[in-house]
Amino acid sequence: MKNKIQVGDRASIKKAFNENEVLQYAKLSEDTNPIHFDADYAKNTIFKNRIVHGMLVGSLFGGLLGSKLPGRGTIHLGQTLNFKKPVYVGEEVTAIIEVIKIRSDKPIITFRTLCLKNNNEISIEGTAVVKVDSKIIN
Repeated sequence: MKNKIQVGDRASIKKAFNENEVLQYAKLSEDTNPIHFDADYAKNTIFKNRIVHGMLVGSLFGGLLGSKLPGRGTIHLGQTLNFKKPVYVGEEVTAIIEVIKIRSDKPIITFRTLCLKNNNEISIEGTAVVKVDSKIIN
């Protein structure tokens, strides 16, 4: 039997976005800002190198919520994302979700969402709110 979800439960994933993934996301999102795929352009910006789309990095949270914790059947109700540091193409990051609140009146869970660079600098932080099957929290 699966354990009930509790405040403090966590899940994480490590990921480095490659050039092809960034180009695919640019095509799908129609975000063709050259900061993401033109090295010559990027070297003349404050970032000095190509960066991954912030929303692409943030999509790791949806993957964790839908696949790991709470997992299957999760409905993503809301998300805040505060972008603190850029993620560079090929740079590995760790996305982490942690249960911070479980409502007692409805099957709704609030998560802290955090994306860390290898030096533990915060790249993205925020919260996510999801609806779940009430059996996994009661």
